[in-house]
Amino acid sequence: MKRLLTLFLSLGMAGAFGATYYVATTGNDGNAGTLAQPWRTLQHAVDTIAAGDTILVESGTYVGCRIETSGTSSLVKTLKADTGAAVVVNAAGPGNKHSSNIEIENFSARVSYWVIDGIESASSLKYAIDLRNADNITVENCHAHHSTRTGIFTAFANHPLIANNESDNNGEHGIYISNSGDFPTLRGNRSHHNFAAGVHMNGDITQGGDGIISFATVEKNVIWENGTGGASGINCDGVDDSIFRNNLLYNNHASGISLYAIDGAHGSSRNKVYNNTIVMAAGSRWVINIPKSPRKKASPVGNRIENNILYTPVSNHGSVLIYGSAVSGFVSDYNVVVNRFSTNGGTTVISLASWQGLGYDQHSLLATPAQLFVDPVNNDYHLAAGSPAINAGTFLTSDVTDDIEGVARPQGGAYDIGAYEAH
Repeated sequence: MKRLLTLFLSLGMAGAFGATYYVATTGNDGNAGTLAQPWRTLQHAVDTIAAGDTILVESGTYVGCRIETSGTSSLVKTLKADTGAAVVVNAAGPGNKHSSNIEIENFSARVSYWVIDGIESASSLKYAIDLRNADNITVENCHAHHSTRTGIFTAFANHPLIANNESDNNGEHGIYISNSGDFPTLRGNRSHHNFAAGVHMNGDITQGGDGIISFATVEKNVIWENGTGGASGINCDGVDDSIFRNNLLYNNHASGISLYAIDGAHGSSRNKVYNNTIVMAAGSRWVINIPKSPRKKASPVGNRIENNILYTPVSNHGSVLIYGSAVSGFVSDYNVVVNRFSTNGGTTVISLASWQGLGYDQHSLLATPAQLFVDPVNNDYHLAAGSPAINAGTFLTSDVTDDIEGVARPQGGAYDIGAYEAH
């Protein structure tokens, strides 16, 4: 009786988690989709599986697919590279609508509850991975590169999780969150050598919706060598009530983090920029850039800049730019900075002492990379022994509980400043 009960429970659990199907370059879409008889195309696979099922793709090069069906919150659909497999998608599927390699979209209904895992998407004519009008989509452990436009793109997508991906050498942005999609999470990604932004977020009121991206979490990303064509390491055009924490940005060529409005309904507001390390390239712009919005759009208010390392070697730019000397709700403190700020959009530059006279950065300090980091020449931005950033931050226990590597904060008497907590 016990053996029968065990067998029953085992079969029940297997059913709850769905079936597993396989795709291989040696397969045929007339097969059963088993490991011994795999399917041939990604399109047949995504069109065929039921909610809760998983597609495992074997090593090889494939054309992409267009996903138009949904899973459920308890029965997610998964398209995944098999363990140890090197899966490359280097062209759009025959039914794709936007010339992107992998597309998730249905013109008649929202698509939800898919996981795209471990796929390399290369040389797309538009976007490597393209999510539109979709909810609760996860893109993880993927490599998106050499796209004509952007690596990973979302539009009107709510609750996307973009995690542990690499996006590089794309003709526009590394990751682009657009068009009034709310609750995006970008975690643990590596975005580099993209022509424009490492991460671009744009509410874009002209496309419909409220023109604002709200409640984003952008954390533990490493963003470097972006922006030779302009655009910040992290660009926020109409982004509200979001948190940017424990990110490392270095050698980006435009600005570091920009909170603004051009296309968004109003200037990015009430955001928390906490415990980031930002070291700018020579010839770059401002580390934190919060400019005035265009006429008829409200300018950013209520942003908080705390516990960050904000370093630039550039003599005519500095750590923080705001558009006025008394921006409503603006807080900046407990940062490591350079001795240059602006309160009029960059027209003039003032010293830290003058900036502090306005009530900002009362507990902040000046320091150089050589004083702060283990090996800044070779881009090791861990805090050196005796770094002035150690124990110099303020407690942010409700918003920042660990560092970029998962080390609990604080390790000493107070929080360390920057993305890394010394331990």
